[in-house]
Amino acid sequence: MSAPTLDPAAVTTLLCDADGTLFPSEEPAYAASADVTNRFLAGLGADRAFAPEELQRMTNGKNFRAAAAELATGYGRELTRADLEDWVLEEKDVVTAHLRTVLRPDPAVRGPLERLAGRFALAAVTSSASSRLAACLEVTGLEALFDPGRRFSAEDSLTEPTSKPDPAVYVYAGATIGVGPAEAVAVEDSVNGARSAVAAGFPTIGLLQFVPEADRRDRTGALHEAGVAVVAGSWSEVEQLLR
Repeated sequence: MSAPTLDPAAVTTLLCDADGTLFPSEEPAYAASADVTNRFLAGLGADRAFAPEELQRMTNGKNFRAAAAELATGYGRELTRADLEDWVLEEKDVVTAHLRTVLRPDPAVRGPLERLAGRFALAAVTSSASSRLAACLEVTGLEALFDPGRRFSAEDSLTEPTSKPDPAVYVYAGATIGVGPAEAVAVEDSVNGARSAVAAGFPTIGLLQFVPEADRRDRTGALHEAGVAVVAGSWSEVEQLLR
């Protein structure tokens, strides 16, 4: 399937991923999540603990629910729904509390987004829980740009929780706000996120705003392989692309 084509003149809506796109939450989230994840893995029979960086490489772009299920399968274990829900709730609470203490407003994000909001409707489309998204938007000063009715979580907006790269959350977001691939463009930093948006049919901009410089070349290639229309280095570049 060819990648959806980006036509800035037709765009009315930006579907923005959250973690790693609107704020640099991925590294601190994995740091906070590592203890929970390693206790979970020990229960599966893991013979060592994993560093936050290893966990991020293993599961980047997926929420804890999807990562836990995938890790359990890798260890030949099947989780009960009750057990999984307990771990999901604990991880969410630990990570959200930590992100509230470390995230701050960033003019390099807020400035371009405020100007883009003057022309486009903004929506947030994330794999993370709605409560975590709300906390991050609040402490980064982006809360007013994303109306609560335009925030979509693969964890708790859908009838059945899922995670990117499943396209369900993008399909649901588009249907709920009444936009299709001709009117909306997604902005994603991760490969799994890009796959989700592209599979839902939306033209997608890959964003490197918070990707470490040493990783940008590889991430750019991977995002193109995932089907993004273009890769931008910053929100300012996204703003230029959509003029």
